[in-house]
Amino acid sequence: MSTAVMSLGSNLGDRFGYLRLAVHGFAAELVAVSPVYETAPWGGVEQPDFLNAVLIVAAQDHHEWDWLRRAKALEAEAGRVRGVHWGPRTLDVDVVTVRGPDGPVHSEHPDLLLPHPGAAMRNTVLRPWLDIDAAAELPGRGPVAALLAALPDPDAGLRRLDDLTLSPPGGQR
Repeated sequence: MSTAVMSLGSNLGDRFGYLRLAVHGFAAELVAVSPVYETAPWGGVEQPDFLNAVLIVAAQDHHEWDWLRRAKALEAEAGRVRGVHWGPRTLDVDVVTVRGPDGPVHSEHPDLLLPHPGAAMRNTVLRPWLDIDAAAELPGRGPVAALLAALPDPDAGLRRLDDLTLSPPGGQR
């Protein structure tokens, strides 16, 4: 059994549709889905605003590499093209953290750094994650609430879109 936190982002084309594609792709493993946020891009590349959300997923037979393969398959299904680093994308699905039967999974593999090295500094991950898990902890970094509070402006560039609701096919989670 493993539980993973996955961050979703899209800023090209049908942004909400691409987030919905990811939620549907994880529907069988979905534990929780955050509200949708519209967020300002960062990384120095001029581009449209993002829609972001966070999922918590769990599966008996998955390990960290399974979650990464699923993420990359969903990005490919959305037509993701990797061009400019931190550039615009139809769908970005990141594995933020994975907890296995023996506790948090750590990985230094260049294709899968766990926990995600940028998560502690991104309100686009921390705020939605906190919305669905008030006790969330980023392994090695601490409580998500404390990490968010430590940011210079925790809500900078975030706008919660309560009129957009992500749910798996056939119901709410």
